[in-house]
Amino acid sequence: MNETPQLDELAARLVRAVPGMSGMRAELENNFRALLRSHLDRLDLVSRERFDTQAELLARTRAQLESLEARIRALESDEGNASR
Repeated sequence: MNETPQLDELAARLVRAVPGMSGMRAELENNFRALLRSHLDRLDLVSRERFDTQAELLARTRAQLESLEARIRALESDEGNASR
């Protein structure tokens, strides 16, 4: 996972939450950042752009499916009326 400002900010906030570590702040912040990155890399995450693309594709597919279902109902209805 790429370095992000959010990850840096979270690591800095964690360091500030630990009392009495002012002398080891940089080392502790680097350790927190590495730990966070390690755990985030294990998650099955996708980018917002990829998620939005897939959501748009799903919406188009759903609309097409609904259209095809309506056409099938219309054809079945016409077939039922023609057999009478």
